[in-house]
Amino acid sequence: MKYPKEYINEIKLRLKVSQVVGKTVQLKKRGKEFIGLSPFKNEKSPSFTVNDEKEFYHCFSSGEHGNIFDFLMKTKSMGFGEAVRVLAAEAGMQPYRFSNFDQKKDLRFQTYKNIFKDYRSYFNEQLLNSNNQEALNYLLKRELKKDVIEEFNLGFVPWKNNFYENLLKKYSEEEINLTGLYYKSDKTGKYIDRFNSRVIFPVNNITGDTIAFGGRIIRESKLAKYINSPETEFYKKGNILFNLEKAKELRSDTDEVLIVEGYIDVVSVYASGVKNVISNSGTALTERQISLIWKFFSNPIICLDGDESGQKAALRIAEKLFPLINEKNKIYFSVMPDGKDPDDYIKQNGKNELLNLLKEKEIIQYFIWNFHLNQIDQNNPYEVSKFEKEIKKLSYSIQDETLRKYVLEDFLEKIRKLTPIQSSKKDVKYSKFKKKKNFQILKETKILHQKRKDLSRIQIIEFSILYIILNYLEIAAKKLEDLSEIEFLAEKNESLKNAIIASLTEGSDKKVISSTINTEYEKIINEINENSNIQIITKNKTNHEILDLLEELILDHKGQSNLKKIESLEQKLINNLDENSFSELIKLKNQLNRD
Repeated sequence: MKYPKEYINEIKLRLKVSQVVGKTVQLKKRGKEFIGLSPFKNEKSPSFTVNDEKEFYHCFSSGEHGNIFDFLMKTKSMGFGEAVRVLAAEAGMQPYRFSNFDQKKDLRFQTYKNIFKDYRSYFNEQLLNSNNQEALNYLLKRELKKDVIEEFNLGFVPWKNNFYENLLKKYSEEEINLTGLYYKSDKTGKYIDRFNSRVIFPVNNITGDTIAFGGRIIRESKLAKYINSPETEFYKKGNILFNLEKAKELRSDTDEVLIVEGYIDVVSVYASGVKNVISNSGTALTERQISLIWKFFSNPIICLDGDESGQKAALRIAEKLFPLINEKNKIYFSVMPDGKDPDDYIKQNGKNELLNLLKEKEIIQYFIWNFHLNQIDQNNPYEVSKFEKEIKKLSYSIQDETLRKYVLEDFLEKIRKLTPIQSSKKDVKYSKFKKKKNFQILKETKILHQKRKDLSRIQIIEFSILYIILNYLEIAAKKLEDLSEIEFLAEKNESLKNAIIASLTEGSDKKVISSTINTEYEKIINEINENSNIQIITKNKTNHEILDLLEELILDHKGQSNLKKIESLEQKLINNLDENSFSELIKLKNQLNRD
């Protein structure tokens, strides 16, 4: 018995070649492919390659070539049927049970696809026909050129067309009615085209077969703006994504795919050059759809309309899919500004601005957090308390146990910052400068350098430390251990600091140190002297006061360095949450709180 093509394709869809082969061969990523030692021939240098995009393996030393079924048959001595059963089980599918019913179903599907193909071709010609210029102008005004129209096989269904009669010449009435393309009038008993007076968008399955349509009215009307094919034996809205069959070909180039709301959005964004774009065909994004997306793209970006309804729809999707995320498969959100949809935005701003906007995407947990936070009065303890319960409940829903722990901890830390006690401390700096009014070094130095936009606070601190230890070597000698513990961000500053420490550790004469250092680091020393106001601050100060000042500067440098590290770790965790980075982040924050 022959397995249906759809069953075999479903297995291929669920399993990557590298996933199957990787259980037998140790593979390493190399560009778009994987390489390893051949399982068919003894070799020292790898000649065996796997290409997930093209769904095959190839052994250059033996000439062996094939798909996942071929691999099991050749390496495990299986027949085709056994290989199908093993891989189906691995893909989480039920064993296929052959019957006369299955064979009939397969034949029905072939007829179903043929009807859709005929329908699509006929009405694509109708759109491009000069007799239907209104429909063509509608798309051209939306900046959709003929090459894009032809690539997507867009069509137009004129009012009172007679294509049903044409179909009856090749197919039975029962076969045509299975497609949902027509419905029977209660008044006349005649079959009416569901997509009358609409531009139609072919909806394809993952293998590129048209199995449904979306239709858009082109005139102002009381009728629904968009309609979709009804669900049929072979079309389930929750399993299909518009344009995924094209977008998946880009999976080797990017791990991102843009998910927009409608057919026009997809075609418009695609036409602009952003081709990794899909749509969930008029339904809320389902678990099946996101699992299908993750098969090809690990970082999908949901980009819905920027109006209130679009944002609420995005939130519903986020909360529904939140339990499914893990360290490999993430979900991001990008909200269009000013109530615009992606089609509007890209026409007004162009491809590059859209790509820039997408860079500001929020990972799903932060999108959920920010949305809910904006809905409450943060000064109302009852609203904050309710918010905390909701956010905890969402965190507990994450199925991945390890990720659940870290997301919950992150949320709890953010919640703690909403309390009055935490809020009152949010402006505290990790420095003691405020306690000693006589030491106004940061303020005064910043004033001196207000024209130097490139000079950051930590750069000022590093220049100030270097000035003191250069000019007060005996004081620097007392703080060698503390100076060794801090790492200057500027490489040239770190080099000078280490040179001074090394000379002092060796016990060199102060005059020798000054002479050597001033010669080797003349350029940076001149820069310090020219750009630092510390000499004004230290003037007429006792050695004890200067030592205190140096201690303050070292302490503040530690704080500023840790803040930089925290910022870096937080950004890293947005894109890739891992246990080591999270632990380091918590450690640094606890340290700052202690200081």
